Amino acid sequence: MASLATVIKRSLEGMGKWLMVGAVVLLVASVVNVFLGSSALMMAISTLVIAVFSLFMLYDLKRIVDGGETNYISATLGLYMSLFNVFQALLALLGMGSNND
Repeated sequence: MASLATVIKRSLEGMGKWLMVGAVVLLVASVVNVFLGSSALMMAISTLVIAVFSLFMLYDLKRIVDGGETNYISATLGLYMSLFNVFQALLALLGMGSNND
């Protein structure tokens, strides 16, 4: 994502609103899945979390590279949280493959 953020020439500022909507939809879907307990929905949510938060990483890195982010502590925290969410979703996907009941 970092190399992609340095190569892209256009601004990604309009993508921020849509990514926030995607994060809220994923949060609602996760809460619904707590009550449903569907493994297929969990797999779909994990896949979408990887996609949305990878795009969040691209968005944050593009803002850092272009100089749009002046507070580097909040930029680093946002980047760390995106990376953590992608890692957590990958672990959830890999954990679904092993059924050690």
